[in-house]
Amino acid sequence: MPADPAVFEPTDVLDGEARVEPASPPDDEVDPELSGAWQVLKRGLRETPEMRVGLWFTVALALVMTVGQLLIPILIQQIVDHGLGGEEGFRPWFVGTVCGIGAVATLVVYLTGRAAFGRMITASENALCSLRIRAFDHIHRLSIADQTAEKRGTYVARVTADIETIAQFLDWGGMSWILGTALMVGTAALMFVYSWQLALITLFVVAPLGLVLRLVQRGQARAYDRLRTRVSQTMSEVSESVMGAAVVRAYGLHDRMDRRLKTAIGNQYRAQLHANRYQATIFPLGDLFGAAAVAAVLAVGAWWGPRWGLTDGRLIAFLFLVTIFLGPLAELSETFDLTQTAIAGWRKVLSVLDVPVDVPDPGPGVVLSSGPLGVHTEGLEFRYRDGPLVLRGIDVEIPAGSRIAIVGETGCGKTTFAKLLCRLADPSAGRIAIGGNDLRSVDARSRHQAIRMVPQDGFLFDTTVLENVRMGREEATDAEIATAFDDLGLRTWLDALPDGLQTVAGERGESLSVGERQFVALARAEVSEPGLLILDEATSAVDPEADQTLTEALQRLTVGRTTITIAHRLVTAERADRILVFDRGRIVEDGVHEDLARAGGVYAGLYDSWLGNTRADGAA
Repeated sequence: MPADPAVFEPTDVLDGEARVEPASPPDDEVDPELSGAWQVLKRGLRETPEMRVGLWFTVALALVMTVGQLLIPILIQQIVDHGLGGEEGFRPWFVGTVCGIGAVATLVVYLTGRAAFGRMITASENALCSLRIRAFDHIHRLSIADQTAEKRGTYVARVTADIETIAQFLDWGGMSWILGTALMVGTAALMFVYSWQLALITLFVVAPLGLVLRLVQRGQARAYDRLRTRVSQTMSEVSESVMGAAVVRAYGLHDRMDRRLKTAIGNQYRAQLHANRYQATIFPLGDLFGAAAVAAVLAVGAWWGPRWGLTDGRLIAFLFLVTIFLGPLAELSETFDLTQTAIAGWRKVLSVLDVPVDVPDPGPGVVLSSGPLGVHTEGLEFRYRDGPLVLRGIDVEIPAGSRIAIVGETGCGKTTFAKLLCRLADPSAGRIAIGGNDLRSVDARSRHQAIRMVPQDGFLFDTTVLENVRMGREEATDAEIATAFDDLGLRTWLDALPDGLQTVAGERGESLSVGERQFVALARAEVSEPGLLILDEATSAVDPEADQTLTEALQRLTVGRTTITIAHRLVTAERADRILVFDRGRIVEDGVHEDLARAGGVYAGLYDSWLGNTRADGAA
């Protein structure tokens, strides 16, 4: 977040100070399965079946365009040999007829080209739309272990910037390869018909270009893969600095964030320059080899052509054919650059799609019953990928309709336990049963309706209060949503809003206070009518007045439901029917407040510490 973007220069990101704090660790490893460019392209086309719809029609149109373009040199040869310099001399009618045929051929080339590019663009946009949705859906189906292991900005880059590189290739580069290949093959065949000697000379001069491109392609592929990694790292830093703007300003972290962001931008800057060097190398190659081929054909044809039976018209036609043959080479730098960029982007997107979904839906699974749901766990264990165990041997029985408080020091595993109950991830070992059914076998839609978690931050979307609550149950009517606020005792607050239910919450709900965001989150849970309600201490970060209103709303919300509350303040635990005390990933105590407070164990220590802090705050 530079303090003065107006004076930012590329050199700012290359100085020693900007490198003090790396933005993020390098991520240049390539999946061996996706290491080859051809393998990536084949896999990419398999993942986008929309591109294959009508592909042969596009190829057919490309062939028609090829024939139309190749017809022009043939017509020129006819005009020169038989319309201008034949035995009969100048033949106006013949020249006019041939020119008319050329005009028709040109029109056909235009119309078929327009149809081919139109179909290609339509197919590519359909494919990219589907690919974006698939990638977005796949990311949301990943477990919390995968979500925690990767920065959110990286996932955003996969769905946006990386797929955009594929879009640029499919919209133009793909058609360029199809048309260019058809045109070069057709032109080469016709050149052999006119003069096999000059055709061999042309291919001999141009052939080394293939070897050069092969050598350049290897380095270019690595360069663009590294560039896509740097782009995702930059997006992560930008996202983090924007989302944390209030903290940056409050704590005066501008310089620190400035260094981090400049480092990320500098890494991307250098990666872009390195990749561009390959394009700069390729760009003049087409012109260089093209000029050499034309010069060789002209020199040899002028000297040896008459001996080989070449007329003036055939030699001129051959020179036109050489120009057509070299046309795709003139676009080579741009086409090759788009291709390598797309391959790098495709590789990144495919690597995300290859991350296994650890929480697969059971298909037509078990439907949970309505009403309060009991919870049973056996030998429950969990770890984040290759990290240490976060939960160890959790065995607990929670009867339906009970109110449970989970307490423990930060990092003891209580929030992870709550997320497993929502099946944001599956246990590494052991089992969870909800309402007597293994959680893995429960239908996803039924699970979403029956189990609701109200997080501590009360996340809201940038829409109205009404629509935020409706996300708890899509079919809920406006009247049912208003009734949910009434049932929670929040009608007075709702009426005080500027536009009532139509009040816009703002991005992440920032138009509302912390307590007000929790009001909306509780109403969202109420309207969904869950049988198991999980609360991550909804009152831990609100003012006293909102605390009282929230406490009353929570009491109403928990009636007739099984409630598990992650209690950061032990006054919440005092009201619970039962308390589970977590310590280092285990349940070390289980009981009611009075018994645990007198036992002198972990809970007693937490309670004495909390009570002492409360008294100190009161005295202050």
